[in-house]
Amino acid sequence: MSLITTSDDLAAACRRLERHSFVTVDTEFLRETTFWPKVCLIQLASDDEAVALDALAEGLDLSPFFELMANERVVKVFHAARQDLEIIWNLAKLIPAPLFDSQVAAMVCGFGDQVSYGELVQSICKVAVDKSSRFTDWSRRPLSEAQIAYALADVTHLRTVYRSLIARLEKSGRTAWLADEMQTLSSPSTYEMHPDNAWERLRNRARKPRDLAVLIEVAAWREREAQSRDVPRSRVLKDDILIEIALAAPKTADGLAQLRSFPRGMERSRAGADLLAAIERGLERDPKTLPKIERERRNGGGGATVELLKVLLRQVSERHGVASKMIATVDDLEAIASDDKANVAALSGWRRELFGAKALELKHGRLALTVESGKVVTLEWQEAGESEEAAE
Repeated sequence: MSLITTSDDLAAACRRLERHSFVTVDTEFLRETTFWPKVCLIQLASDDEAVALDALAEGLDLSPFFELMANERVVKVFHAARQDLEIIWNLAKLIPAPLFDSQVAAMVCGFGDQVSYGELVQSICKVAVDKSSRFTDWSRRPLSEAQIAYALADVTHLRTVYRSLIARLEKSGRTAWLADEMQTLSSPSTYEMHPDNAWERLRNRARKPRDLAVLIEVAAWREREAQSRDVPRSRVLKDDILIEIALAAPKTADGLAQLRSFPRGMERSRAGADLLAAIERGLERDPKTLPKIERERRNGGGGATVELLKVLLRQVSERHGVASKMIATVDDLEAIASDDKANVAALSGWRRELFGAKALELKHGRLALTVESGKVVTLEWQEAGESEEAAE
């Protein structure tokens, strides 16, 4: 059973792993009752071995693991890396580099939107992943051999997946596309949770400047409260209650108590007093300093344009074997329908070459969509005109 519980064994394992060009990485963690993820197990694999680090082992020094994650000579391969990277960032304030996310790479290679690890392994390795320990409590000790075997499977099959995806990317000339996507995952700002930005998760729920001002302050208060107590946001106040507070903006404890969903008795607590202070700060904010409230972009003509852009996006995605979500989101399409120079990813880099330029052509009637042999195809304006003349 390849379970590491001592600092010496971890240091020795990391010395062996750093000799390889890449290592595959995964974590098992709990987050149901905490704000910060609680890492319980870390799995690593090279061509020669696979090991699991018991992150809860008493006295275990994870420094060698962090040094391996920072080693620029070794590619760190994850699947759906964001939560794993958040854990490493919270523990050591570093982002593993160089970085490879097999889920993102699979989207670039045409495996669909957010393909699961099991689906990818089944497709590439022709192996069914055992899911029997998927919902296990990783904080309980001792871990069984079945649990450790399940955890290690998340990094052993990933070695084959990585090699296959790298070969596909190189053959298709799309390695640079993946590098673009890794920039967001590799940025510390992706994992830094600033309380003053917490309102952005709920930004579409505020429609008036006063509501937004109060929402900004009470959301920041909840974020600080959840972080300091290390509990989920909903344990402090649920989203719907937070919105209700922002809309009603009560100024007294009795006003808080009159809100239908507000936790009984909280209005008289220290948290209740702090919440009232946050509401007051929101009411005192200068409306001119508030972020602009975005209205719905959809309207009659714009909505029709968005629907056409969706068809074009699907056609481009299928033709080039790239997940549509990688190329453009619905928000991107709505922005393009409203503004030729919208600041969206779909209008820059490889996405513009693949889709963005065509989207603008379609929007302005210089590109047509038609169906041939059951498939949507595009016609340049001149071709479309010639087709119409022939029909006449």
